[in-house]
Amino acid sequence: MDFLKKHYEKILLGVVLFGLVGAMVFLPFLILHDRNVLDETRTGIIHHPVRPLPPLDLTEQSNAIARLQLPYHLNFETTNRLFNPVEWQRAVNNQLIKIENGNEVGPQAVKITKITPLYFILTLDSVETNEFGARYVIGVERQAAAAAWQRAARSHYASVGDKNDVFTLIAANGPPGNPTQLILRLTDSGERVTLSPNKPFRRLDGYLADLKYSPEGKKWQEQRVGDDLKFAGDDYIIVAISRNEVVLSARSNQKKTTLIYNSK
Repeated sequence: MDFLKKHYEKILLGVVLFGLVGAMVFLPFLILHDRNVLDETRTGIIHHPVRPLPPLDLTEQSNAIARLQLPYHLNFETTNRLFNPVEWQRAVNNQLIKIENGNEVGPQAVKITKITPLYFILTLDSVETNEFGARYVIGVERQAAAAAWQRAARSHYASVGDKNDVFTLIAANGPPGNPTQLILRLTDSGERVTLSPNKPFRRLDGYLADLKYSPEGKKWQEQRVGDDLKFAGDDYIIVAISRNEVVLSARSNQKKTTLIYNSK
């Protein structure tokens, strides 16, 4: 025990040195083992069969590219009218009228419902004979005359050579009491025309027009050139009527509007 007490430090130092020597001797083997383990791990990783990655899902990206190639067009005009609001007007019956193209009210909204031709007509109505010769009764009808009293049919008595405000009777062919044909010259145009008992003379001189203006519930029958119309807060005059159109002129600014007649 005395030996241990006297030499325990040396003994302890010897044990420590022995352990260090043992560790130094064992260390190369440990390093070699670790290196082998690392080599095996590296070889296993390198030579391990690679499992292919699943294909990428590029659906969202493809849809985004497609939207860029075909941009979405927003219609703010004909749907919600965000930048082009619709005008509305109230008719006399309190019905709201949607103004989209400007033709719903005003002179453009007037519709032609009927156009009737007006004729200048001559007829050989009868023949009167006496000791002085034959006198012919010729009916005259001026449907397009400006004054109403001038439009009714009137009879004119004329012998060959007579002249009046309508015609001049130039000649009569056939028997005096039963002529086959009369030859006349019209006073207004100088035109030579023929007239027989069974064939009256007809010349187109104008037209009548029936019109309506639906926003105010107005209708006008048998309107002629020069007639006045009042609607949409303005006065209009009919300045022309043809076979398929009527021309209106506003008295306020003389602006003309042409209405087309659709007979279908």
